[in-house]
Amino acid sequence: MRKRPKFLTQDKTIISQKVKEAFSSVLPITLIVLLLCVTFTPLDSGLFLSFIVGAFFVILGMGLFTLGADTAMTPIGEYVGGSVMRTKKLWIIIPVCFIVGVLITVSEPDLQVLASQLTKTMNAWTLIIAVGVGVGVFLVIAFLRIVFKIRLSYLLLIMYVAVFALSFFVPDIFVPLAFDSGGVTTGPMSVPFIIAIGTGVASMRSDNASETDGFGLTALCSIGPILSVMILGIIFKPETIDTTAETLISIENSRDLMYLFGTNIPHYLKEVAIALLPIVAFFFIFRIFGAKLSKKNVNRILIGVLYTYVGLVLFLTGVNVGFLPVGTTIGQSLGSLPYNWIVIPIGMIIGYYVVAAEPAVHVLTKQVFELTAGAIPKKALRFSLMIGVSVSVGLAMLRILFDIPIMYFLIPGYLTAIVLTFVVPEMFTAIAFDSGGVASGAMTASFLMPLALGICSTVGANVATQGFGVVAMVAMTPLITIQFLGLIFKIKSRKLETKNNSPTIEEIIE
Repeated sequence: MRKRPKFLTQDKTIISQKVKEAFSSVLPITLIVLLLCVTFTPLDSGLFLSFIVGAFFVILGMGLFTLGADTAMTPIGEYVGGSVMRTKKLWIIIPVCFIVGVLITVSEPDLQVLASQLTKTMNAWTLIIAVGVGVGVFLVIAFLRIVFKIRLSYLLLIMYVAVFALSFFVPDIFVPLAFDSGGVTTGPMSVPFIIAIGTGVASMRSDNASETDGFGLTALCSIGPILSVMILGIIFKPETIDTTAETLISIENSRDLMYLFGTNIPHYLKEVAIALLPIVAFFFIFRIFGAKLSKKNVNRILIGVLYTYVGLVLFLTGVNVGFLPVGTTIGQSLGSLPYNWIVIPIGMIIGYYVVAAEPAVHVLTKQVFELTAGAIPKKALRFSLMIGVSVSVGLAMLRILFDIPIMYFLIPGYLTAIVLTFVVPEMFTAIAFDSGGVASGAMTASFLMPLALGICSTVGANVATQGFGVVAMVAMTPLITIQFLGLIFKIKSRKLETKNNSPTIEEIIE
């Protein structure tokens, strides 16, 4: 009898741990929705049951996905990044980076969700390709930054000045969409791969700044889509943006429920396969021309790809079938209340917990913890993210109710974030700007955005200028909160140094 590989036996235990972590992450947001369902926003029994089944899919999918990210996506990214850098030839590095950036973005499920909302305004693939090109160009810039050791703060300052300067020439209705595009491109598919590529590239350098330079790729890749979509706005000059209304399917019995999930699963099986195939293809191409890997490591990676595939299918099915229609319905119900101001505190509570259910957040916090040797604890980073997203969702609800232009928040917010980049340690700057893209992932696109659009539809707000923009707000505030964490780190380290102590990193953080 053939002996089963040891790692498969170990994976059973790891999967159990991952599912427990996912359960603790998704449970709070699930309980909040259930509480709303029995108080302010009652749901019909079919929609309620689809949400419960969707939550189960999300939990199991997140558990499998995070295991797949650890065992496949991260090793592939590091391997590809290291292989590219070993060539030391820019004529190879530049086109490979561009192609990788385009392919992983075009296949990003979060971007598909956003594009599907705009089919009445423009062809979905026009937006998707434009965003993909933006990411491809900026992934090249991010690589060159690592190669030529350019300080991230300088690049961020230049790029965001360009973004806000260009925004004055873009139709007002297109600005929130442009900033939303920057957030949704860095989702569960692209983040593990991009961060791992950065780590692989930085590992080829031996200087002290190599670990810091491993971060920041996601930050720069979030800027490209903003610029490319703004250019689309200048070219098309749309007078209005019409969203595609979400059609809620009536669920009257268990057969209808099974039919709803059964008809959606094949769609996501295909979508995730399209997303993963380019990455797997790149891995095998680089295996031919790059450093050799043992058969055991290759098998381990392929098993990890399978975990990633099944996990993402379950997660996206649960989010889009179970969470998206509930988000829209809750938004409509809250917006129709005579005391609809309550959406502000409720939005803040939802925002606080929803970021914990983002798969990419788990990937980022784990990689930050490992690459900094515990210098930045997972809890500190996650708490900073949760606070930031809570504030951003509260501000987004405030903006909808009082018809406040998004630039009134984005300009001072990004100005504060850019100023902090010259004050805090550079590693915190890179992680903060990476976190902004990571926080605005699948749960934001499929729950918070429908929630905002649902509120807009009932309070009479302009969907183009007020409904869109919640992703942009979610992507902005972590830049500030995590850099404040870095500022606290810097102040504490100086205080301990004045006492002539040699503190550990853990003491400084605490």
